[in-house]
Amino acid sequence: MKTVFDKATRAELIARIQTLDPTCTARWGKMNVYQMLRHCTIWEGWIQGKPPRTYKQAFIGRVFGRMALKSMLKDDRPLRKNIPTMKEFLSRETSGDVAAEQRTWAAFIEEYERYSNPDFVHDFFGTMTREQIGQFAYKHADHHLRQFGA
Repeated sequence: MKTVFDKATRAELIARIQTLDPTCTARWGKMNVYQMLRHCTIWEGWIQGKPPRTYKQAFIGRVFGRMALKSMLKDDRPLRKNIPTMKEFLSRETSGDVAAEQRTWAAFIEEYERYSNPDFVHDFFGTMTREQIGQFAYKHADHHLRQFGA
């Protein structure tokens, strides 16, 4: 299974990020390309602890999170379309500097080479192993890149 901790996989994701431009339209969902890029940069910062933050698993996640994570990472199938996200990962801005967000997202992807965030706890899935984080981060990036045909 692909993981962001693999150098070739990171290079593939960055190449796909670089194919995006302001004219790209979503194949599904409500975000435009800028909002998607902003969402991904916010999400990557959350995973990597930049800026540092306090993590807490929601109660519903304590009940169903481990089972859902196991199901999501059991094979190479991509994430389903239209999966809900937390409000703090959504961009209220509808336009902005697409190229800057691409650079920021690509830099976050490169940072997985030196990933170290032992405090990370997913709000739904809870504590995740390094392997699970790498696979999930890949699936998340792939999901949004496929959303915009990249």
